[in-house]
Amino acid sequence: MAVTCILPLLSTINYQLPTIPMSPKLLAIRNWLALILMLTVNTLANTMPINGYNTGQVSAFYPNLFVPDGFTFSIWSVIYLLLIGFVVTCTKWLWYKADLFPGQLARRISPLFFITCLLNAGWILAWHYLQVFYSVIIMLLFLAMLIYIYLQLQPFRTLLSPVQKLFLYTPFVVYLGWISVATIANITALLVHLKWTGAPFTEETWSIIMIITASILGMIFIWKRSDRAYALVIAWALLGIYRGQSEQAPAVGYAALAGIVTLLLFRVWLLRWTSNE
Repeated sequence: MAVTCILPLLSTINYQLPTIPMSPKLLAIRNWLALILMLTVNTLANTMPINGYNTGQVSAFYPNLFVPDGFTFSIWSVIYLLLIGFVVTCTKWLWYKADLFPGQLARRISPLFFITCLLNAGWILAWHYLQVFYSVIIMLLFLAMLIYIYLQLQPFRTLLSPVQKLFLYTPFVVYLGWISVATIANITALLVHLKWTGAPFTEETWSIIMIITASILGMIFIWKRSDRAYALVIAWALLGIYRGQSEQAPAVGYAALAGIVTLLLFRVWLLRWTSNE
């Protein structure tokens, strides 16, 4: 829902955010520092843990029917591996070939990546210190920044080699897919915190509406952008909701399963339709 509101707005923005002039090598170093900061904060969130709670324990304070099963969060391992690949690839181009096309793209995206790392770490701190309202604000900024990066990359995606696309483009597609779902979940947690009952609809009905919204987002990204990775992330989140909520709320579980099937069938239909053109 948030993506459908922010994406059209940001798509009208053609300028680059103002950045402090920095040499390519310093950009590469700053990428590593930002990545290390983000990974450290996320690690401490569950090993320390920050404020005495791990991330899952905080989530349990705001029970709702949109929360996926715990295994679903293993996607963060994929996201972090892709982001490490992004930083390694950027370092190669920024350090040695900053004037070539991939190096120029790395220079363009690196300052934005730096901001996402700060927002990621900031969200963890707000969440663990039970500042749900501020966590939603940070999450919305986080989502907006990832959409902005995604739109900045669009004109260049066809110019990248498969390896370059894997490490300079795909990380942000997967990242955006997961944060899209996380934003819905974060807003739901805030509503639970505010003790909103969902009137006139039931909690199950609202959860099904959000599942439908997430499924539509996946279909839009398949149809308009040909970004299967985004849709796969949505399907993965829906699988987690199906596994996590089927016993407690069968209707929600079936809706999540229907969303997964719809995304897969839509992809197959689109492939057949385009092949017949």
